[in-house]
Amino acid sequence: MLKSPHKYFLLTLLVILIDQGVKMLVYFNMDEGFAGQVKVIGDWFKIHFVTNPGMAFGMQLGSEYGKLLLTGFRLVAMAGIAWYLVRLAHRNAHNGLLWCIAAILGGAIGNVIDSIFYGVWLGLTTDFAPTPWFHGKVIDMFFFDFWEGIIPEWVPLWGGTYYSTPIFNVADASIFVGVCVILIFQGEFFRENQPESDLEFEETPVAEATETNLEPEDSSPENPEETPSESPNRPRSDTHPA
Repeated sequence: MLKSPHKYFLLTLLVILIDQGVKMLVYFNMDEGFAGQVKVIGDWFKIHFVTNPGMAFGMQLGSEYGKLLLTGFRLVAMAGIAWYLVRLAHRNAHNGLLWCIAAILGGAIGNVIDSIFYGVWLGLTTDFAPTPWFHGKVIDMFFFDFWEGIIPEWVPLWGGTYYSTPIFNVADASIFVGVCVILIFQGEFFRENQPESDLEFEETPVAEATETNLEPEDSSPENPEETPSESPNRPRSDTHPA
């Protein structure tokens, strides 16, 4: 029986709603930067409102058209992930794998909404954007402040630059957790991700061979009437009366 992908898309929808709800709460109720920062667990975990012009965890493309390319890539990836989820469901893939793909899809769509619409809805456009469409900034807020400072000069590419722990949002966390769970349990997820028809095809020759080997061999002659009652080489014993 094929699995329906609908319940997995419900998780995708839930991730999108939570992601957008948290972003709206932060945007309308907090000041951006350190001025509006809220400490949740000492100096380790904080709610820190920042806008991110690029990719997940604050990374970005430096080209003038980098944001447009990034948004286009996200749209293509979003469609590909949705198609892959439906295909896996129809192939009776492992439930854990399907839930992870649904979570990743929800995170991807959540950040795509920011990129496409926030420039128009909230005025959060990237610098020198030719149009607010597809150039919106992403809102981040979760800050695990484990370390910040200047990266040593000997580190390639980033040496001598300031670095702090990345600030992320619900969508980023959903993508990250989904990918990590797939990597950890990939042996279990993909071992069972095989169509039943393939399993039957592989098992049939083995079963047939086993049945053939178990059949008893018929040692009786084909024509028992032609078989002599006594062996020709056996001497005949005649009995003489005394």
